[in-house]
Amino acid sequence: MMEKKEVKPQKVLFDSGNELAAYAAKQINYHVMGYYPITPSTQIAENLDAMRAEGLHDISLVAAEGEHSAAGICYGASACGGRVFNATSANGLLYALEQLPVQSGTRFPMVMNVACRTVSGPLSIKGDHSDIMYALNTGWIILFADTPQAVYDMNICGLKLAEKVNLPVIVAFDGFFTSHQKRRCMVFESDEVVQKFIGKREAEVDLLDMDHPVTIGSYMNEPDIINNKYQLHQAMKSAANWLPTIYEEYEEISGRSYGAVRECQMTDAETAIFILGSAYHTVRSAVHKLREAGRKVGVFTASVLRPFPAEALYALCQNVKTIIVADRQDSYGAGGGNMTLEIKAMLQSFGKGNDDIRVLSRIYGLGGKDFYAEDAEILFQEGENPEAKSFDYIGVTKGFGGREDMRYYEPITKEASSPGIIRRSMNPENGHVQIENARINELTAMPKRLSPGHGACPGCGIPVNVNLLLKGIEGHVVVLFQTGCGMVVTTGYPKTSFKVPYIHNLFQNGAATLSGVVEMFKQRQKRGEYPEGDITFVMVSGDGGMDIGLGSAIGAALRGSHLILLEYDNGGYMNTGYQLSYSTPMGAKSSTSHVGPEQYGKSFFHKDTAAIMAATGMPYVATAAESNPADFVKKAARAQVYAKSEGMAYIRALSACPLNWSDKPEEERTIIGKAVDCCYFPLYEVEKGQTTLSYNPEKSNKKIPVADWLAMMGRTRHLTKPQYRGVAETIQKEIDRRWERLKALSEHPLL
Repeated sequence: MMEKKEVKPQKVLFDSGNELAAYAAKQINYHVMGYYPITPSTQIAENLDAMRAEGLHDISLVAAEGEHSAAGICYGASACGGRVFNATSANGLLYALEQLPVQSGTRFPMVMNVACRTVSGPLSIKGDHSDIMYALNTGWIILFADTPQAVYDMNICGLKLAEKVNLPVIVAFDGFFTSHQKRRCMVFESDEVVQKFIGKREAEVDLLDMDHPVTIGSYMNEPDIINNKYQLHQAMKSAANWLPTIYEEYEEISGRSYGAVRECQMTDAETAIFILGSAYHTVRSAVHKLREAGRKVGVFTASVLRPFPAEALYALCQNVKTIIVADRQDSYGAGGGNMTLEIKAMLQSFGKGNDDIRVLSRIYGLGGKDFYAEDAEILFQEGENPEAKSFDYIGVTKGFGGREDMRYYEPITKEASSPGIIRRSMNPENGHVQIENARINELTAMPKRLSPGHGACPGCGIPVNVNLLLKGIEGHVVVLFQTGCGMVVTTGYPKTSFKVPYIHNLFQNGAATLSGVVEMFKQRQKRGEYPEGDITFVMVSGDGGMDIGLGSAIGAALRGSHLILLEYDNGGYMNTGYQLSYSTPMGAKSSTSHVGPEQYGKSFFHKDTAAIMAATGMPYVATAAESNPADFVKKAARAQVYAKSEGMAYIRALSACPLNWSDKPEEERTIIGKAVDCCYFPLYEVEKGQTTLSYNPEKSNKKIPVADWLAMMGRTRHLTKPQYRGVAETIQKEIDRRWERLKALSEHPLL
């Protein structure tokens, strides 16, 4: 018999699922977390970083430039014998999806939390289950937590299970419901209790074992690959056998009991709902109410999706007459969501057809749409109706009218957007574009393509920078925005702030998408399907978009795609709550670069994206700032010429974010100007490979120390304190080095 263990001392926390996932990870003290922030899972990395700044754990948090790379970081780290952690959501999970079978196929354990969210498009950041269902066939164990307490407990049990069977584990839970809603929960007082329960990591394969060198991820042909997959199948079966034992051991030290399934009033139920996640508790409320009225109803759920607990579920529902499977996602064209298909397959495997147990499929709660006990009562009513549809959506609302009903602005004509104020010509000596008469006061004649009335914060630099760019661009314009603050605050359906054609795509694929638009425009004109004339194609990126989207942008530059890329550099992932970006200043505070006894903010220098883009050999690269508006407009006009005639043009603009820079909206233009004057953000152009300074603060005696600029923002003001003098000096030295290098480039005729 198993030795009886005593329940270990615990304390009460009033925390959310995200916070408890982070707390469990802190207690486990993982070696490495590779991550990329995406709502609604961002709080997990944020909380771990805050605890690291206080010295509460030793986890190395590695900020990747995208979820695919974050998954690669985790895979590489897990091959080296240590413990690895990750967290993601929605399109982040899909972007990493290619890496998931690599992890399971090579049998390296780790834990990844998925705060489930709607998969784009169209873009929505609210919670449903459309993301986690893509992971069903990846070979990962998938646990599903329906409360914040379960998130904590399953993170601990999940790692033990992962290491027992050498498979990675996902702990999934409802985004914005379980992930953000705080509940009274119990956690172990001592980290040692958690670490003792899990046990010491005994890796069977260690890439760093020099005495026993191994080859990981070999190429395989038919006989070996089927054997590999069969072994993965056996490991999943083993997980099904081990999970009850691990839960039993955990109950002995925690007092909390878990199983593969949960149920309420299923013993004599005639009509039952199967539902995942936090909505299970909503249905329970309806069940108790309807039971008081004498109706034989029940609800059941699964706490593990892989391995699927078919036998345990069948034991619960084998005597019901009707099951309503409520799916928070749809497997389009299959007549139900994934859980509907699983439940039907489970019943069939036990010899039950639709004549024995009727299965109705209902799609609910997409995009985080609320689900109430009254909705559950309606579902039970449908289940008791013999004429009910076998498949349907619930909660569908009437849409909007046709295209003409949706028009908010009259189209901007080519004539109206071509006032002819700016004069463009070619310098015959060097082939550079010359711009004359770019006077801001006269450019008020240019109609705004981005209208007022958007939802940007007061002082936000995004609309300022976009409108300055578009003042310098004449004629028809098509705009693409990557995901980010700029996109979210201007296109809340069914309204839009754009008076010109607009398209959106995700962070990592904007430049490629607009390249496709450009090529189709050229092809349709070539075939006589589209009228003659020019269109300027403009891509707008920011909020870290040139981290995760850098590869796509470089590809478009190398192909010579005829477009303008404007990067509004606000120095962080502002749209997800200000996590650090590779463009965040060194030392700056963010929600993933806290300041504390063990940390001074972001630990590495900001990325010089303009220099990276110039290295592609594109014809035109420039930096611009709203503090120098005439210079900005000239560069936009110059970029338009190059985008039409030679290839891609890139402009990087420093973009204010008062909310996350922690400064005052009315001071933003001054703060931007000081960033230019201290040479943190120098203004220059690289035209056909030749560098020209647009503004030299030294010549006008305006150059200031970087510390003067850092002191103007709450995110960096701490760097002016004596204890951070060394960090401030290091930043100044690097800014000086970059400035001297830039001056040297501008003085050389070939550079």
